[in-house]
Amino acid sequence: MTVGVLFVCTANICRSPMAEGAFRGMAERAGLGAAFEIASAGTSDVMAGQPATPIAVAVAAARGYDIAAHSARQVTAEDVVHFDHVLAMTREHLADLRWLAPRALANKPKLLMSFGPPAGFLDVEDPYGLQKPDYERALSLIEVGCRGLLDRLTPQVKRAI
Repeated sequence: MTVGVLFVCTANICRSPMAEGAFRGMAERAGLGAAFEIASAGTSDVMAGQPATPIAVAVAAARGYDIAAHSARQVTAEDVVHFDHVLAMTREHLADLRWLAPRALANKPKLLMSFGPPAGFLDVEDPYGLQKPDYERALSLIEVGCRGLLDRLTPQVKRAI
């Protein structure tokens, strides 16, 4: 049994690829990499086929996450059906995902930050077009959400192995 995890942002070139890379890295370090199907997508197709931004690739690499081979794609309704956990970077993405989802699954998408400890942050703000420290801040929040998600899912996947 694998658990599907999909991270979603706007164009799938910075936040969601960093989340995909961070969660994959954390799962692999925990010896659980094979227990997950991990992907990312964007609510827009404006950057479909493009790589992650160079700053996102560099910031992720500095923390041990390889997203260099990433290629952006748009999220689909089928993704919402297929993946067990569909995680939005912001409340705007969450609304888009709930609108896209089949009616019976409208509440399936969640905010990534809902898996972190209460810290007053609901959204992972978009660093696109900003500077390296903005990407680092975004990745720090993403890591908090990903750690919380992995902590929540670890007992489930260990029982299934």
